[in-house]
Amino acid sequence: MWQRLRSIIRKEFIQALRDPRMRSMLILPPLIQLLVFGYAVNLDVDTAKIAWMDQDRTPASRALYSHFAGSGHFQIAAAPTNEREMQALLDRGQVEGVVRVLPGFGRDVERGRHTNVQVLLDGTNSNTASIISGFAAQTVAGYSREVSGGQQRSRLVSGTMNAGGPVSMPVAQIIANTRVWFNPDLKSRNYFIPGVVVNIITLVTLSLTAMAIVREKEIGTMEQLMVTPIRPVELILGKTLPFVVVGYWDLVLVVSAALLIFHVPFNGSFVLLLFAAFVFLLTTLGAGLFLSTISRTQQQAMMATTLFFQPFFMLSGFSFPIRNMPEAVQWLTYLNPVRYFMEIVRGVFLQGAGLDVLWPQIAALAVFGVVILWLSVRRFHKQLE
Repeated sequence: MWQRLRSIIRKEFIQALRDPRMRSMLILPPLIQLLVFGYAVNLDVDTAKIAWMDQDRTPASRALYSHFAGSGHFQIAAAPTNEREMQALLDRGQVEGVVRVLPGFGRDVERGRHTNVQVLLDGTNSNTASIISGFAAQTVAGYSREVSGGQQRSRLVSGTMNAGGPVSMPVAQIIANTRVWFNPDLKSRNYFIPGVVVNIITLVTLSLTAMAIVREKEIGTMEQLMVTPIRPVELILGKTLPFVVVGYWDLVLVVSAALLIFHVPFNGSFVLLLFAAFVFLLTTLGAGLFLSTISRTQQQAMMATTLFFQPFFMLSGFSFPIRNMPEAVQWLTYLNPVRYFMEIVRGVFLQGAGLDVLWPQIAALAVFGVVILWLSVRRFHKQLE
């Protein structure tokens, strides 16, 4: 048995590496996805282009301008003087927001009255708009504290002079000390790249398993294999085990590039990651076997792979947090094995989570993997018979 199994595994590796399409799938998808999500897909906003519309033109408004210009978060690219110019800047996408200081701003500040600063944002990209809104609110709050502190000191000096001696005016101060865990720099790259590991393993092993078996049907060699002494279980193992190696190759390739090129933090156990990847591969190999039973050509196998992969990808939490989805869709994600592996990989990379934390996800993957692989093997076994 072992000699026959080694022979078919050796044949599968030779056939896979000889095919240019198969070779490209082993190398190109991991590198392309890694480079795209590492460099191109970036949700971080370091500096925003804004326009400054000052309709007050007082020392107070100029002081606020200095806070925005010196904050490091804003690049003031234009200074519109009327509504039409402001709207044109936003319509053409030349700025991402407009800070508008209304008339009477300086007078209200001097009198200690409540006053507003209008911040108009381009909401085409909601993530960018929310980040810029936070930066703007932070800058205005800093200016407000500075003004309040100056007015407080003025009242203190005035009270001291009127009383003829020191006057105590206690002021309560509340300071928020924020500390970010797991991703201190808040880089979206650290969030996306671990997810690339999951997507690559899913797509490559799923498609290659389905195509490797369908290729035998398409070129007519499946019947030749069946008249040899190879038993169905040996054929199934010989066709699937090579892609376990392929999955681990892609895992090591992407993890190494993530650490060496993009410096993504890896705080967990690599052994735990390898074990979880093996449990997850049971699911993808089983799904690949199933796709091979419903496909007659390699093109059909590729289309079926895409049809299966897209829902798994969209409902995995890779790009969109699952908690933001509708409740019915959130329940649906529990049937998605990719969701659990996504949580495991990000937990190992960023949180340094161990088996005591991730065992529910690993257990769920084990159940999915055993059930899917068993059902697919039975269906494929019947077709072989």
